[in-house]
Amino acid sequence: MKTSLSWLGAACLSVLLSAPAAAADLMMTRVDTQFPEAMTLLQSAISSRGYAVTRLQQVNENLERRAYKSDMYRVVYFGKHDEVRRATAKEPGLIPFLPLNITIFAEGDQAILVTGHPKMLREFFPDPELRPLFERWEKDVVEIMDEVREAH
Repeated sequence: MKTSLSWLGAACLSVLLSAPAAAADLMMTRVDTQFPEAMTLLQSAISSRGYAVTRLQQVNENLERRAYKSDMYRVVYFGKHDEVRRATAKEPGLIPFLPLNITIFAEGDQAILVTGHPKMLREFFPDPELRPLFERWEKDVVEIMDEVREAH
């Protein structure tokens, strides 16, 4: 049973990573750098744009319960405190989506970065006053992922 679940999970991930249409609301990039270096590059790219890394979440324990063993799987949460505070005061529905985050995990000698596409925030919260903020977040997340990918 565990082998079947592992195979199913791997198959789903493979389809997700190879089918851009299925991942239209996600941003993904493969990095030709091993996980530890990619993790350092990711945090540096985030910080260089004025964001604070607010939390590094390890998800290994939950993955191990599902027979997926990796110590190289993290969710990196980041934001600008005042910006997040103002945005959520204006639109409390944003709270579950913030701070921004990027998931990073190892796959062999490479790392993969995945995040929800920030353009979704514009679709969910069409307030014209928030649009410039969402557009900047989108630009910054694209730049962060590009910087990590191109750093090798």
